[in-house]
Amino acid sequence: MQRQPSAKPEVPQASDTKASPQHTAMNLLARREHTLAELRRKLIAREYDPDVVEDVVDDLAARNLVSDERFAEGYVNYRMRRGNGPVRIRQELAKRGVDDAIASIYLVKVELSWNDCALGARIKKFGSTMPEDFKAKVKQMKFLEYRGFTTEQINSAFDKETTDD
Repeated sequence: MQRQPSAKPEVPQASDTKASPQHTAMNLLARREHTLAELRRKLIAREYDPDVVEDVVDDLAARNLVSDERFAEGYVNYRMRRGNGPVRIRQELAKRGVDDAIASIYLVKVELSWNDCALGARIKKFGSTMPEDFKAKVKQMKFLEYRGFTTEQINSAFDKETTDD
């Protein structure tokens, strides 16, 4: 008995169907946290109707599936562990659409002190020995400033005596 080749069901091509904005938003949120502004921007970039996008984002926010507060908390902790300071993190959060009041809450709420974070970033990059000359100290201070630490935090990174163990 010979088998008849079965007809394959017709599968719609990606260009034939477009996922709903709700489905697309859920896929984006499954990958990582987003701010409300990021989610809006990404959905609009995918050419969904802005009014529908606004309704979808509002619905997701009401169901606590997207939250600027949750994003800010995770982002601040992640960037701090990577050796970035509060000035830079605040700018990055603003760029992503997080309100300054929300950013301030989570920048103050961190577990480590910013002074310890600045010291840790300096030691990781340059070692625990203090710079021997002014030029080396300026180089390290500029590095910490670029990383987003305040003058007070930078100075504290040089006030503490450290030794190699």
